[in-house]
Amino acid sequence: MKIADDIHNYYENLVSQHFTKLKINEKYDDDFIADLTCVVLNQLPTRYIRHEVDMAFYLPASERFEMESNVKEAVDKALQFMKLHQAQ
Repeated sequence: MKIADDIHNYYENLVSQHFTKLKINEKYDDDFIADLTCVVLNQLPTRYIRHEVDMAFYLPASERFEMESNVKEAVDKALQFMKLHQAQ
């Protein structure tokens, strides 16, 4: 087993989905997005999983909604932080 291949933080997928919804890749370069991702994920709890299907099957809808809301809030805060602290 390789941890990097077999285990990941479920929030990574939620953040990626939210970035897609916001079209982040069309608005910012790769370096900004990488930093933004770190700032966002550092605000969120970790939720390690092996298989996406496990979360889809066992996660109650209310908890999924709460996790998505937490991601949205973290992205909003991170974008404000990144824009404020961008090299000028």
